[in-house]
Amino acid sequence: MSNLRELTLRGTILGAFITIIFTASNVYLGLKVGLTFSSAIPAAVISMAILRLFSGATILENNMVQTQASAAGTLSSIIFVLPGLLMIGYWQSFPFWLTLSVCVAGGMLGVLFSIPLRHVMVVKSNLPYPEGVAAAEILKAGSKTNNNDSNEGLKDILFGGVIASLVSLFTNGFRVLSDSTAYWFTGGKSIFQLPMGFSLALLSAGYLIGIISGIAVLIGTIIAWGFGIPILSTLSDYDTSLPLSKIAMSFWAKDIRFIGAGTIAIAAIWTLLTLIKPMIEGLKISFKTLRSDVSASDIERTEQDLSPKSIFLIMAGMLIILLATFYTFISDSGLSAGIAWTLVFCAVLFAFIMGFLVAAACGYMAGLVGSSASPISGIAIVAVIVISLILLGLGETNGMLSSIEGSNFATALALFTTSAVLAIACISNDNLQDLKTGYLVQATPWKQQVALLIGCVVGAIVIAPILEILYNAYGFTGALPRPDMDQSQVLAAPQATLMTTIAKGIFSHQLDWTMILIGLALGAVIIIIDLLLARNHSKFRLPALAVGLGIYLPPSITMPIFIGSLLSWIIKHYAYAKAKKQNLNPEVEYRKVDRKAALIASGLIVGESLVGVILAVVIVISITSGGGDAPLAISADLGMLPQYLGLVVFVTICLLFIRKALTAIKNEL
Repeated sequence: MSNLRELTLRGTILGAFITIIFTASNVYLGLKVGLTFSSAIPAAVISMAILRLFSGATILENNMVQTQASAAGTLSSIIFVLPGLLMIGYWQSFPFWLTLSVCVAGGMLGVLFSIPLRHVMVVKSNLPYPEGVAAAEILKAGSKTNNNDSNEGLKDILFGGVIASLVSLFTNGFRVLSDSTAYWFTGGKSIFQLPMGFSLALLSAGYLIGIISGIAVLIGTIIAWGFGIPILSTLSDYDTSLPLSKIAMSFWAKDIRFIGAGTIAIAAIWTLLTLIKPMIEGLKISFKTLRSDVSASDIERTEQDLSPKSIFLIMAGMLIILLATFYTFISDSGLSAGIAWTLVFCAVLFAFIMGFLVAAACGYMAGLVGSSASPISGIAIVAVIVISLILLGLGETNGMLSSIEGSNFATALALFTTSAVLAIACISNDNLQDLKTGYLVQATPWKQQVALLIGCVVGAIVIAPILEILYNAYGFTGALPRPDMDQSQVLAAPQATLMTTIAKGIFSHQLDWTMILIGLALGAVIIIIDLLLARNHSKFRLPALAVGLGIYLPPSITMPIFIGSLLSWIIKHYAYAKAKKQNLNPEVEYRKVDRKAALIASGLIVGESLVGVILAVVIVISITSGGGDAPLAISADLGMLPQYLGLVVFVTICLLFIRKALTAIKNEL
């Protein structure tokens, strides 16, 4: 396999093209619902379909394309923080060079920090790496001479993509389908709701995370809306003339969401603690290689990482870029040169050290639950709290916080520093997943690492323009480019809103720690329960991060995630039953069904996300031409009809999803 093509010019160009498309999709999805998806699997299928048109295409070349394109599924997570700079009024737009440099430097450091962990966490680890293994299986299937699997895989992605595109067009474009519904009622003063969301992208995300995490998300939703909101509404004297939904959502935004933040934070810290040992082992291996006299030619091709010399040279370059970036950001503050450079070195040092620590945590979580379900936002919460407390101490010492402008600048610097940490975290989250795929298909690790470095640059170039388009088309919660915008279409940017609220609360000494502390305590209890379940070898587990997500996100988002996870359970049991009925191996047949369902789910995610980006462009064109921000919407008053139609369409697609996935067994007869 050593003579096979691997890192090629055509593959790099194709990977860059796919990266641009999926970065745009992920930025939109992340701002809308606070979730991003892993693009490795759809990128692998698209790569196989296109490269097979050229002579000499290989499984390793396809692997390099998906490795590069997978950066789109993770680097775009930086939008969980950056919009906060607009929300506090510090930025009025997204400066291209600042956004580009923080993404590039952070992303590349994320690649470098995860390299020492490859041997311990990929080669010698039993972590499942669900998306990495799935991508490897798809690449292996597509390398068969008849290419039937790659053709079928592309058809499955297109099937999901077309359906999601049409539904999204009728939902967010024509607006004849609703994206959610809820029945609100009271029991005494307690407020309750029966919610449902109809997002096909979230349905697919639920399928990919599986039933255990789905149940954990549901438990979090029940904690928030079955106990938290009813208790708070009972204890509060709210205005009964207001709609129940408005009252309940205010409780959720002001109190409940911080319980979720605390739960996510303690779960992220616990993850870091469990990774201290493998992280040290990875470092020992890395420094042993640095001291070794063995030449690269004496090392197996499948064991060759980037050389320590290359790692340190690139790392030094990224540190210089970070220093220049933070100096540019801080120089506009009007602070003295001494204070400014102190803040620059403090921010860069924090981003470097914190980034190194979270690289291990994120790589572990990606191996455990996959890149899509890895709690990147939980890492960001920890980072923004720590850097805010550090800057609070520095600011009170040097007088920086003596004015409103100074406090606002400190908040902005905390958010910007967190964005650098998040860029490191999200790429680390992805890199080990890709290296697992490469390990399974016998790729060359250092070439994969180069491909991901290229992906970081390409993805970073796209992020600022896409953010600018979406901001002008929809606006963000708390940051609208025009006062007359349609509030129902504003992008929630939930993580950015939360990060901003936390940072502002710390600097103003107004952050109510009560709910965060409750979340920390709740998370600790959940971790203990999960440890007891693990000790008793229970099939059911209770991941604290998933529970925190259920508390943190609104139920219109968490319910379709749970429904998607329920579909995964239903499909698995139907597949086993169907295989046994036809005297087939249940495990083998389920893997075929699961692969087909995962490809359909990937198509649903990509279709909905891409239509969202296209509609954003249409809205921008409409507004700049003097039109409205809903140019395609049907103006007729349809009453409750869109909600009923949305429910019918959602249920129909769920049933179609199950039926289509199970044909993987029939097709093999």
